[in-house]
Amino acid sequence: EAEVAKFVKEVSLTEGVSIKARTLARFTPVVFNSYVVECVEETARQLGNSVRRMPSGAGHDAQMLSRICPSGMIFVPSINGLSHNPAEFTSAQDLHAGANVLLHVMLKLAEMEF
Repeated sequence: EAEVAKFVKEVSLTEGVSIKARTLARFTPVVFNSYVVECVEETARQLGNSVRRMPSGAGHDAQMLSRICPSGMIFVPSINGLSHNPAEFTSAQDLHAGANVLLHVMLKLAEMEF
């Protein structure tokens, strides 16, 4: 963000134009419940899926819900890594795998008391 702001300032000076910017939304990052994250990871592995923990820079429902209940996220691969874009595409097989992980995690969590 700082690099973009610096670049925009340089362009405005070079081109002799004024540029206005405003922040539309800003949310504090959250750390998901470690049990939920471990449950997602373990379940995905048990179901034969590859696993990689990763941060998300996008706002998601889980980010908001994590403030009031244990939360986590399940990511599925998108072709060429393209995400949050109209050209994003995820295969039916990967969608099925993600939904299956979600199902099994929810069944495990339904048995837990937090």
